[in-house]
Amino acid sequence: MIALRSVEELTPDWCSAALARRIGPARVRTVAASPLGTGQMADTYRLRLGYEPPAAGPASCVVKLTATAPASRTAAQVMRAYEVETRFYQQLAPRLPVRTPYCHAARYDARTRAFTVLLEDVAGRAVDQVRGCTATEVDRAVDELAALHGPMWASPALSSLAWLPRHDGPGAAWMASLVRRVHPRFLRRFGARLRPEVIDLLGGFVPRVERYLRDRPGPRTVVHGDFRADNLVPGGRGRMTVLDWQTAAHEPPATDLAYFLGASVEVERRRDLERSAVRRYVAALTGYGVSLSVDDCWRDYRRYAFGGLVMAIVGSTLVTPTERGDDMFATMTNRHGAHAIDLDSISLLR
Repeated sequence: MIALRSVEELTPDWCSAALARRIGPARVRTVAASPLGTGQMADTYRLRLGYEPPAAGPASCVVKLTATAPASRTAAQVMRAYEVETRFYQQLAPRLPVRTPYCHAARYDARTRAFTVLLEDVAGRAVDQVRGCTATEVDRAVDELAALHGPMWASPALSSLAWLPRHDGPGAAWMASLVRRVHPRFLRRFGARLRPEVIDLLGGFVPRVERYLRDRPGPRTVVHGDFRADNLVPGGRGRMTVLDWQTAAHEPPATDLAYFLGASVEVERRRDLERSAVRRYVAALTGYGVSLSVDDCWRDYRRYAFGGLVMAIVGSTLVTPTERGDDMFATMTNRHGAHAIDLDSISLLR
């Protein structure tokens, strides 16, 4: 079964092979694809499937494919997003208790850079990024973060996964150079939508961005890298399903926690609940045998409040612009900026 280069290559035979573990000798006879969501680095479709015999498998699935938009495709290649998501579903998802969509098939062709992931169609709608999370949604999301981070906390096995990025490695200087290069373009595009104090903060942070990327203290684990409201689907039994693993990495766990609360919670609500969220996260980690003090977690949470600003500057200038995407990036930048200002995060980089 090959990785597909476009949705036009999607056939009933390909779907039959991808679903073989689920449907056995049955066959997919019909497949209809409709665009789904506004993903920034991949094209996503919901598939309606018909079988012989009828009802032999899931009525619908979700497929992620190489982006057709050149800018989005280039951004994915720069960030190795297709390889990372494929390998995550192949090698890590089966070993972690964090709730993810069931993956029927994942393929990446390094030569053609074709990418295809066939996933369970998760019931429900993702939390709206611009609206932000409620207090209950924050609690559920924090529990999933612990389920992602805890089992492989400080695990030496992660260092053997060459495909899993570390952002303090040889790419740190390149990424810092990219941030500095696109920062003026970012301000031209979004400056009128950003608070003055956030623009001032960026002026102080961008010259220090390489130090931020290189100096990353604390234990490491597998992180999501883009853990935010748009990638979280509330479900039954108090669980969230976590989508979009293209930015998984081998990083300090507080990067995810700070990014989530900074990006996905309205500023006043975040100020009210962030300390209780940090305590909940630390308590949840004990269930996976992790010993971490609240004070140490809070220190790292403060330091990594800049992660969302890096993502906003780079992501918004590399992917194909959309109206909803621009609203999201502007909202996130203002939230992340307020987050770093509230926590005096810049003082930890001096």
